Amino acid sequence: MPTAIRIERTGGPEVLTPADVETPSPGPGQVLVDVAAAGVNYIDTYQRAGVYPMDLPYTPGLEGAGTVAAVGSGVTGLTLGDRVAWQGHPGGYAQRALVPAAVAVPVPDEVPAETAAAVMLQGITAHYLVNSTYPVAEGETILVHAAAGGVGLLLTQLAKAKGARVLGTVSTAEKETLARQAGADEVIRYTDRDFADAVRELTGGEGAAVVYDGVGASTYEASLRCLRRRGMLVLFGASSGPVPPIDPQLLNSGGSLFLTRPTAADHVATRDELTWRTGELFAAVAAGTLDVRIGARYPLADARTAHEDLQGRRTTGKVLLIP
Repeated sequence: MPTAIRIERTGGPEVLTPADVETPSPGPGQVLVDVAAAGVNYIDTYQRAGVYPMDLPYTPGLEGAGTVAAVGSGVTGLTLGDRVAWQGHPGGYAQRALVPAAVAVPVPDEVPAETAAAVMLQGITAHYLVNSTYPVAEGETILVHAAAGGVGLLLTQLAKAKGARVLGTVSTAEKETLARQAGADEVIRYTDRDFADAVRELTGGEGAAVVYDGVGASTYEASLRCLRRRGMLVLFGASSGPVPPIDPQLLNSGGSLFLTRPTAADHVATRDELTWRTGELFAAVAAGTLDVRIGARYPLADARTAHEDLQGRRTTGKVLLIP
């Protein structure tokens, strides 16, 4: 069995190479974590392909959960045996990962390790989208693309908890069922109809207050057409490819629209903000008000297959690697 996945050159899923690596020792400010589960995210594919440059070689995986196995000098508040989770630092595709103590957060006993790994990056994303990027208000109509995906399912639940009316887009009947189970009020199958026309019909011609779009190239133009006057398009991902430059005149002609491209790092810029967001997410999981759907689990050695299935849109919910 490999102890880690390594990337020595950029490319497709074939560059994910199982390898045996020595167990690292934590340096100052670091902890060594026995990884129980590592999250697989689209940003991993961007880094692997070289869209987001990384220093080579490296171990991918920006998210995981497990147990503290060793503590470096200068670390306070974490001890051997503590259950922790993290996001935003590479190295998760491994049996053991070095993690900066500053980004490791405690996991309550009520939250399983796999769930903690599954909710970190996508949960933080969903949390900042509805609370900070565009704070959703009760009674507003919003549109969530890929509503049966990892972020989409969490985003739908968090928005419903704030009293929003949630419209979601999906591609299949199975995904429509998942989106409705998460609380989506209306689900649009974009394979069957133009989703912008559908949004206009469902809102009496007014449009949505905000569109949360993690799809990108194939959806952004129609997403702009979904918005009400002074609505906001939030581009937070690009699973279909990057969005090309946009003429600001489109925002003018569309009704004084707003466009933003947020990222998670800027929304957990301080330790207090990180613990606020993860604390609320873990509390909701423990209370049973936030369901984290783990759609697929792969052995560590099958990281390539996990990436192929994720990019082939053959997954729903969260994808995990289990060392």
